Amino acid sequence: MSFSPIPDLVARDVFQITPTLLQKRGITLLLLDLDNTLAPYSEDLPRERILTWMKELRDAGIELYLISNSRKSSRADDYAEAADIPFIKRAGKPNPRALHAAMEELGKTPAETALMGDQIFTDGMAANRAGATSIVVRPIEMNAFHVLRYGIEQPLRAFAKEKLR
Repeated sequence: MSFSPIPDLVARDVFQITPTLLQKRGITLLLLDLDNTLAPYSEDLPRERILTWMKELRDAGIELYLISNSRKSSRADDYAEAADIPFIKRAGKPNPRALHAAMEELGKTPAETALMGDQIFTDGMAANRAGATSIVVRPIEMNAFHVLRYGIEQPLRAFAKEKLR
């Protein structure tokens, strides 16, 4: 279990994460953060482009699972139902407990699993602590808090093992 905040992979957005990229790494389970990764905080349902991307991943044999720290009563439920993927809300990332639960439910190992999210200190650290591949994307929305957090995270993103341009 690594406490490293350095992500394995940094991408501009979720759409840079393709079936081919995941398959080359042996990833068959992609855990997904919701807030500011798949959708802005104000959206409760997936956009068509996200649903198309998810279908491409599924068609290639990649299983999807939503892992959200969201505390809004039904937002993660509604989003996951509309996307037709299992989910865990109030996941408590960076604690890897929810990641381990999803892997166990689907019979996957950490080597077969990646978690993609927008925050290094929650998503990236949870993946690293679980022994899974950590993928960090740019946040969809930026407010003053996000600008500050993103600024703090920027040096860590620069040290990522791989960066997609």
